[in-house]
Amino acid sequence: MDYPSFDLTGQVAVVTGASKGIGYGIAKALANVGVKVAVTARSIEKLNTLAAEINDAGGEAVPFALDVRSVENIRTIMGQIHDHFGRIDILVNNAGLGDNHPAVDVTEADWDSMMDVNLKGLFFCAQAAGRIMLEQGYGRIINMSSQASVVGIRDHAVYCATKGGVNQLTRVLALEWSEHGVTVNAIAPTFIYTPGTAERLDNPEYLAGVLNRIPANKVGTIADVAGAVMYLASPAAGMVTGTVLLVDGGWTAQ
Repeated sequence: MDYPSFDLTGQVAVVTGASKGIGYGIAKALANVGVKVAVTARSIEKLNTLAAEINDAGGEAVPFALDVRSVENIRTIMGQIHDHFGRIDILVNNAGLGDNHPAVDVTEADWDSMMDVNLKGLFFCAQAAGRIMLEQGYGRIINMSSQASVVGIRDHAVYCATKGGVNQLTRVLALEWSEHGVTVNAIAPTFIYTPGTAERLDNPEYLAGVLNRIPANKVGTIADVAGAVMYLASPAAGMVTGTVLLVDGGWTAQ
């Protein structure tokens, strides 16, 4: 019998939204296991800091300024990444917005801004990287979804809609590309403790309400999400495609 391999040494990954939070941690986790990482976001200054941390620790990272709201920019930057590294093996489609509004207060601008990043940007990043991967005959695309893609969350109508769309895009792309060696999956986390969520999760009353819904009785960490990314990116997950992997401590099991 062949034993599963989780070895990612020497592979090339693109991580969008890598300047902070979950994307920042995913990039560092991938670099730690020998992946060459193209870190992307709108802020090149923050990316320079991340790339320096990775390179100083013995990894390999190159920053690229990418605005996922621009299809032209997506195609240009993916081409530059491919030219630099010679291939793209892994795409972690992490860039996203998470604003919350009561449904009656949502404006057209609120709707458009979140759709442009969470759904449109994610799709065209997948398309640009997917074209390269299809030509290679190999690739791993990992889309960042949310538990809010499968259950409703109050005051998150637009966010839930975008993440539900991410799940459906993931399934369709898997149907079209898996036979050519490109798997497409999504990760759907629960509340993850990051600098961006700390203000809410450090509030004891808010945290208690969240923990009441999580059977594991704890919020997630960036490492929890990074572990799921590393699994789906690995050769061991070659038969896993078109799935939504919930990293939610059991929230959606009830």
